[in-house]
Amino acid sequence: MHLSLSELSKKAGIPFDQLEPRGHFSAKLPLQLSLRSKRTQPGKLILVTAMSPTPAGEGKTTTAIGLNDGFWKLGENAIACLRQPSLGPVFGQKGGATGGGKAQLFPTEDINLGFNGDFSAIESAHNLLAALIDNHIYHGNTLQLDPHSVTWRRVYDMNDRALRSIVSGLGKGNGGARETGFDITAASEIMAILCLSVDFSDLKHRLGQIVIGQTFAGKPVHAKDLKAVGAMTALLRHAVKPNLVQSLEGNPVLVHGGPFANIAHGCSSVIATQQALQLADYVITECGFGADLGAEKFLHIKCRQAGLWPHAAVVVATARALKYHGGVKVADLNTENLTAVQDGLANLKRHVENLRQFGLPVVISINRFPSDTSNELARIQEEGKRWGAEVVVSDPFGNGGAGCVPLAEAVRGILANQNQAPVPQPLYDSQMPLVQKAEAVATRLYGAKKISISPATKKTLEKWEQQGYGHLPICMAKTQYSFSSDSKKLGAPSEHELQIQSVRLSAGAGFVVMICGDILLMPGLPKEPASEEIDCSHEGLITGL
Repeated sequence: MHLSLSELSKKAGIPFDQLEPRGHFSAKLPLQLSLRSKRTQPGKLILVTAMSPTPAGEGKTTTAIGLNDGFWKLGENAIACLRQPSLGPVFGQKGGATGGGKAQLFPTEDINLGFNGDFSAIESAHNLLAALIDNHIYHGNTLQLDPHSVTWRRVYDMNDRALRSIVSGLGKGNGGARETGFDITAASEIMAILCLSVDFSDLKHRLGQIVIGQTFAGKPVHAKDLKAVGAMTALLRHAVKPNLVQSLEGNPVLVHGGPFANIAHGCSSVIATQQALQLADYVITECGFGADLGAEKFLHIKCRQAGLWPHAAVVVATARALKYHGGVKVADLNTENLTAVQDGLANLKRHVENLRQFGLPVVISINRFPSDTSNELARIQEEGKRWGAEVVVSDPFGNGGAGCVPLAEAVRGILANQNQAPVPQPLYDSQMPLVQKAEAVATRLYGAKKISISPATKKTLEKWEQQGYGHLPICMAKTQYSFSSDSKKLGAPSEHELQIQSVRLSAGAGFVVMICGDILLMPGLPKEPASEEIDCSHEGLITGL
């Protein structure tokens, strides 16, 4: 069921004359919605997160879409706020990121393939700043920027390992040679800035605060010093506006921003979330990968900066992921193995306990796969209830909203008992030293005994604190497969040492990135990438996505 834009805007409660159509089935929303009827209070925010995943993912986005549809099945007013897909995973291993089966977004192909030019604008704004840096150095370097201190790399929205480390400026007249490289666009600080800005003025201010390197005297150089902000903002003027689309069941969804959760902060935009809270009684948003990554950053970075806090959390679990974290190889995940399910439950339990540390009521949603057995599902339900959690079996892939009605009922029941706004309960104080913030996350959420960080990296963090950045939250860049910095340590490892290899300052976005283990900010394609199965007919119909 595909609604026209006029029908969709009416269902979402948005005056049609507020829309900026992009084709027949998607539209940009203005930054300031002028609603004809104001809500007496904002809607309730529901965070959809997950246990540590398998390489194929556990259907978190599918569940978020299904839960949104499930609320509408109950006659409730709801909107989902989701991230935009990056071309890297679309053509790489995971494929598209618009849900699956009967719980998908529409128009699927448009959303998956460079939706409304947003990623392109972010990439262009980022690389414009990179070009201006090299151009400034070439033409005399009046800012006295130390070329060896430049931290601003280029970005590209594709998994391309050959670009991770390069030398630029080779050849006569092309500037000085300099070691640099590319990150994937989803890891760009511009992406984070766009997703964390609350309005146009905030966007421009944050762009100006970007630190791109240091002078020879050791003082930070900002994007505003290069007079880059105006042109960067011009490129982002449309990308900063949220996108309105719909589910296959014709229910409204806002899709905006796409930072990765293992190498960035992993949440859709603040602007989209705030708009949704004006429009709906229930707002469902998701964050990337497991709760140790997406949820932690959603709470410590997005919620703190935007003055938000969710009313409840849904943790997506699958029998496949439990078996994977119980020691079963990927090729054998479709075979019943109650012992592995039992062993893998330690991973799920830690995620539930972690979310409770933030003061959040938790519903476990078991995303049913066709290979799941009744014995496996019963075991998960029994254990979850022993932990005092609501546990529901959902089937968004096979049955869409109808398959998530029990989940919607469970969440609605929890929210009905809340008589006041949720009280934020972060795990660290903003005034704590940066190293102590990393220690708090590592020990309290990851089960680590301690962190490992070099004296040189500690010195860098201390310097940033002296420059006034010590109050910023941290953004842990870590493998999504483990609570540790080693992707092979599955389950719920404890007493391990979290390896912090390097750090990055994202002053415009407002956080400090801690790069743990061998995590890469430019992924590579697998041996058999998903792109091999994608094709386009003579009529322009896309298959294999």
